[in-house]
Amino acid sequence: MRFKLIVAFVEDDKSDQLVEAARDAGATGVTLINHARGEGLKPKKTFFGLHLEVQRDVLLFVVEEHLARNILERIAEVGEFDSSPGTGIALQLDIEDVVGVAHQIECLSERVGDEI
Repeated sequence: MRFKLIVAFVEDDKSDQLVEAARDAGATGVTLINHARGEGLKPKKTFFGLHLEVQRDVLLFVVEEHLARNILERIAEVGEFDSSPGTGIALQLDIEDVVGVAHQIECLSERVGDEI
């Protein structure tokens, strides 16, 4: 079985909603890193010299490759990444090897059994 890593950089108030959407699309788990910072096309706003920043979270999903694109698209749709600038970004990367997911392979085999 082959896997992909989906990395999503999202506003912290949308994390739970995006995790739920990813799970509904087939993700079996997530690692969430709080309090990330980032800057997009437009620089951060300031108010009396103080930076006004929206807190970001980094969501890491190790997913089966046949489910990856659907999960990625679902995250983008629910997070409104393409329709609302600055709301987040998600990407997927190939994983060469992975350990620690043996307990998930049974569940995944049932779901994508015909495709692998």
